[in-house]
Amino acid sequence: MNTFRQKISMAVLAAAACVTCLAQAQDFKMGFVNTERIFREAATAKQAQAKLEQEFSRREKELVDTGNTLKQASEKFEREAPTLAESQRTARQKQLIEQDREFQRKRREFQEDLNARKNEEQQIVVERANRAVKQVAEAEKFDVIFQEAVYVNPKHDITEKVIKALNASTAK
Repeated sequence: MNTFRQKISMAVLAAAACVTCLAQAQDFKMGFVNTERIFREAATAKQAQAKLEQEFSRREKELVDTGNTLKQASEKFEREAPTLAESQRTARQKQLIEQDREFQRKRREFQEDLNARKNEEQQIVVERANRAVKQVAEAEKFDVIFQEAVYVNPKHDITEKVIKALNASTAK
């Protein structure tokens, strides 16, 4: 008899816990933010991209020009190599190899500089986006906002609101 009462008590407790959870779940408000979309569409992200392009376009053009010049010199060497003396062929080959090393070094430096600056600019965008997410979450009383998810029901996606808040703060 005693075990029967314990089982009934446990069932009543479990039912009460379920009812409490359901009541709390109705008040729970969650949202989702698509960070990739923010990086594509927000004015801050577009400004950062334009800033990077402006900052690195000259160096990129110089690299492309140097690469094309090196390619032309290499093609010219390939055409003329059979008619050159052995000492001339060796000297030009060494020269081309040295030019290619220098080109590769400059290209690596360019890529490293670009990546470092891109990370700096993205960090600025992320910080501003996080402030905008927090602003929207507090204004609309969200309990939690997710940035990564396998699936999101579109009714929980607040990305558009965040982009608008971010653009509004950028316009100021």
